[in-house]
Amino acid sequence: MIPVSEPDIGEKEIEYVDDAVRSGWVSSHGKYIDEFEKKFSEFIGTEYGLTVSNGTTALHLALSALGIKEGDEVIVPDLTFISPVNAVLYCNATPVLCDIDKKNWCIDADKIEGLITPRTRAIIVVHLYGNAADMDKIMEIADRHKLYVVEDTAESLGTTYKGKKLGSIGTIGCFSFYGNKTMTTGEGGFCTTNNKELYNKMSMLRDHGMTSKKRYWHEFIGYNYRMTNLQAALGVAQLERINYFIERKHEIGKIYIEKLKDKVTLHPEGKAYNGTYWLYSILMKDEKERDDLMDFLYSNGIDTRRFFYPVHSMPPYEKYSRGNYPVSTDIANRGINLPSSVKLKDGEVEHVCSKIIEFLDSE
Repeated sequence: MIPVSEPDIGEKEIEYVDDAVRSGWVSSHGKYIDEFEKKFSEFIGTEYGLTVSNGTTALHLALSALGIKEGDEVIVPDLTFISPVNAVLYCNATPVLCDIDKKNWCIDADKIEGLITPRTRAIIVVHLYGNAADMDKIMEIADRHKLYVVEDTAESLGTTYKGKKLGSIGTIGCFSFYGNKTMTTGEGGFCTTNNKELYNKMSMLRDHGMTSKKRYWHEFIGYNYRMTNLQAALGVAQLERINYFIERKHEIGKIYIEKLKDKVTLHPEGKAYNGTYWLYSILMKDEKERDDLMDFLYSNGIDTRRFFYPVHSMPPYEKYSRGNYPVSTDIANRGINLPSSVKLKDGEVEHVCSKIIEFLDSE
């Protein structure tokens, strides 16, 4: 079975994790934590950064540090993995769902302003499947209305928008290093920011609200959202190969583009951003064709994933719906994530393409 995604773990990763184990520093202290925080922040291009236990806790930590609370509203895209919506609810705030832009599959910047009320405090921008949202317009809206912008960059690590890496543009950037991401620490996540005050607040909240100046003195009700030194050791090794991972994603994307052009609706490309194709994705003509193709590929040893369900369509979140979401509904029903692991050989990617073409020719 050709998988949708799998991690690429090399000898350096094993060496560094073994070193962390042998050092005895296996929990949330150790040299790899400090090294990873420094080097990852430098890679993204922010002054500050801190490791956390996963991407969802990164989002919750960011919102908590921003003071998001009951009575507040946070605008989120309707097509996303559920983490950003849940993070808003963890703060007892209200998620306000926004349709997506068919050009980039991210939150529709043209629809944000119509959702802003006196209770709106923040916008969560999810850079979906390696793409980038229209950050110029979003930041302009946020500045004008004095709103925070949290970038959920879990799926777009390394994507640049007008020369800046995503996660360095908004108030806080949030990342995930789950096993299927561009780089992995097994589980794990990261928050980036250029705001020292927010960095200090997140650092305390991450560690039970305990101040670094007075051990076991807790100034806030915080959380245990710390990453382990073992995970950070894996992260340091992965980060040494991050440029290779990103370049390989581009190479895989180029094969899909060359082989499938004029056959299906391809993964979006943007003039303002250089996407990373975390999962190279295509759109079929309708839901039935999408499902039939997925079944056909699976029967031929090729795994795929459907797109996320629109948030408004799922039972716990129906009450947050504000009308119709035609673009997110349409894209979700037609989208397929194709195999995109950096471990794929060119011939395997070409085989996937040949099977998609075989299916289309048989219709």
